[in-house]
Amino acid sequence: MTEVSNETRFLHAVQMGLGAWQWGDRVVWGYGQTHTDEDIRKAFDASLNLGIRFIDTAEIYGSGYSERLLGKFLKETEQPLLIATKYFPWPWRFSKGFIPRALKGSLERLGVESVDLYQIHWSSPLMSPETMMEGMVDCVQQGLTRTVGVSNFGQKKMIRAYTTLARHGIPLASNQVHYSLLSREVEKNGTLARCKELGIRLIAYSPLEKGLLTGKYSPENPPPGVRTSQYAELIKKIPPVIKLMQEIGLKHVDKTVAQVALNWLICKGALPIPGAKNITQAEQNAGGVGWQLTEEEVAMLDEATDNIREYSKG
Repeated sequence: MTEVSNETRFLHAVQMGLGAWQWGDRVVWGYGQTHTDEDIRKAFDASLNLGIRFIDTAEIYGSGYSERLLGKFLKETEQPLLIATKYFPWPWRFSKGFIPRALKGSLERLGVESVDLYQIHWSSPLMSPETMMEGMVDCVQQGLTRTVGVSNFGQKKMIRAYTTLARHGIPLASNQVHYSLLSREVEKNGTLARCKELGIRLIAYSPLEKGLLTGKYSPENPPPGVRTSQYAELIKKIPPVIKLMQEIGLKHVDKTVAQVALNWLICKGALPIPGAKNITQAEQNAGGVGWQLTEEEVAMLDEATDNIREYSKG
């Protein structure tokens, strides 16, 4: 692994963060039905009290409501926090100038002058990684963000982004990707290894696979909403995995299935950012740190999930 830059060192010191996708999202997470602003505030406070100091949001989460809600919470807390948000490459945003303008909108909703990490949410066929990074360079130079990251970038586009930033003396701080025990593509195709090699922090979103890795869902009791069809096949395969995780959790003073799943990611060198829409979830998530699976246990979980999905090699 290359030496971590001073700018990105804080990301490598963080073991786990808090994802704010659930804050305001009605389609996937049922905001307004399964949780309210009061529930979210309690989850936020509990996370801070349990040592979580990194929060990840995005301009499209709840159509900006996630950022606004976080901004409100920030005004009401004295705890120091690291804030990350994301730029979404809508088709009508086709030049680098849209990126700093979008970040200024995010900063206004958050009520801050700058963020610690600004990320490109997805790559786009209408804007090259090079053009995107030129826009991110402008954000850094204007003092709008401390560091720059990408999200959902494969190896090739990630390296193009890394190279473009390097020409300006700016490190690529992170690549935020879907990574969990049930979704190991970035591990299988070499993206995780390349991130470690280049000093890029791999941030794992959906680390609990939208609830599948909490142990509360089964083929007889599938998750609600769009997740029912999304996981129709996968949920049939998970009972033996959940059983193994329960057995491993018992060996570590009654750690839950979710806590085992989060700790596995930490052992892999990733930074998981589980969501929390109530205080119970926040407390459970925080229990994923402060202890460590053994190498043998990690290997057992690897073997149990190696063939649970087919993965591309590119």
